[in-house]
Amino acid sequence: MRLIPAIDIIDGKCVRLTKGDYNTKKIYNENPLEVAKEFEANGIEFLHLVDLDGAKSSQIVNYKVLERIATQTNLKVDFGGGLKSYNDLKIAFECGANQITGGSIAVKNRVIFESWVTHFGADKIILGADCLNRKIATDGWLEGSELEVLDFISGYEKKGVKYVICTDISKDGMLQGPSVELYKEISQSTNVNLIASGGVTNIQDLILLNKIGCEGAIIGKAIYEGNISLKDLQKLC
Repeated sequence: MRLIPAIDIIDGKCVRLTKGDYNTKKIYNENPLEVAKEFEANGIEFLHLVDLDGAKSSQIVNYKVLERIATQTNLKVDFGGGLKSYNDLKIAFECGANQITGGSIAVKNRVIFESWVTHFGADKIILGADCLNRKIATDGWLEGSELEVLDFISGYEKKGVKYVICTDISKDGMLQGPSVELYKEISQSTNVNLIASGGVTNIQDLILLNKIGCEGAIIGKAIYEGNISLKDLQKLC
């Protein structure tokens, strides 16, 4: 299972939110590149980079942060947050993204998202399936929908999607454990490469997510608050 630390960006700074609420913003480092280099120094190979400004403004914003990390580390970066157009993807890939994540666009304009999968390839495009009470949320989690998460993922699997990041918003930033039953259901019902996000609290959570079939796990606040040390992640790597 891939271990994927997260860096969320607001105003060019490394922050974390709780349940996606921008009012809960906590700044952990003014320089995300420093954080990325520390991850790399501890054997990490992958990074989940989220442009929270982009998620609110519906267009890529913090691409310079992506470019600095991609050019000054060897981390394989998946990048998301507000990607809505072909031009956004062009910028992201030119700035060094290895994969991009599309969430809101996959809800609001299926034709565009499906064209990305066709044009760039299913290995480059990750479906973002962020949900609250099993219903898909969009636009930085500021809007809800009536789309059920498993139906949403299964529908896109039929369209060729291979990678899915699923975040249970109610677990995000709470340090109370991930939505194991939801991820188990998705793993058993689909053949997508499932990346679990939200609620990872300790090493045992990561071992359990691996056991139920997750291809990757995103780790955020547990690292920044010291619940999981980079040395522990290095041992797992």
